[in-house]
Order: sequence, then C-alpha cells, then structure tokens
Amino acid sequence: MAALKRFADAAWSGDLMSGKGNLSTPQSGLFAAQNYSFKTRFGDEKGTNPEELLAAAHAGCFTMALSAVLGKEGFTADSINTRAEVSMEPGADPGPTVTGVKLVMSAKVPGIDAAKFDEIAHAAKAGCVVSRALAVPVTLEATLVE
Repeated sequence: MAALKRFADAAWSGDLMSGKGNLSTPQSGLFAAQNYSFKTRFGDEKGTNPEELLAAAHAGCFTMALSAVLGKEGFTADSINTRAEVSMEPGADPGPTVTGVKLVMSAKVPGIDAAKFDEIAHAAKAGCVVSRALAVPVTLEATLVE
C-alpha cells in the first residue's frame, strides 16, 4: 500500500494577540475557513484551536485502534466512546506546551472480561497512530515570500 498523505491548511494575519486565522481541511472538505485566534485558543471566543483538533484526532484514532485490536482478539464492541483531554500549560517556557493527553474511554463489549479488556485497551493506546505520532520528529520546510 502506498503511503497516505493527509493535510489541513492554516492561514493567519496580524499579531498574536489581536490577529485572526482560519483552519481548513480541503482534502476532505469537512470544514473550511474555521475561525481560530488567541481568544479561541486561550479564552472563550467561539472557534476552534489546535489542541481541540489534536484531541479530536487522538480520540478518533484510539477508538478505531481499539476496535481493530478487539477484532483481532475475536471481539466486537457494541459501542466505544472516547474523550481525549489535551492538557496545555500556557505559561511554560519556551511557550505554551502540551503536557499530556488523557484518554477517557468506555465500551460495551460482549463476552470479554475486565482483565482482557484492559490488556486490549492498553495495546490499542500503544498502537494508535496519533499516540505514536506525538513522539516523532517534526520537519519544516520554510519559504519567505516577498
């Protein structure tokens, strides 16, 4: 299978405190030009923020990974519900820092005992693409436009 590439776009204008930006997912078309700003990230203005999107990605990825591992072990969930809580320290040095992600999941899985469920859940966390991505190197290609 060829490598998959998924992408999203961000645009910003202005300074950090009063500037505005937007986020789009043109590949899927799910959302376009969604508002984000300092106030949506650190305040209560309506809009999204990178940490919320990271949480959504992690919750979705982990939930699918759990379904996959359950299936490999011969189980099928009636339901899986996951919340990913991204913690960020705004005043950290050298700047705001994600300090952790807490996955809070509940599932209804017929025929499984608690010990096996716990084993499978931890295997899914370890195998989740987003869990693993949080530890990979990040590369940058920067171009100054005149």
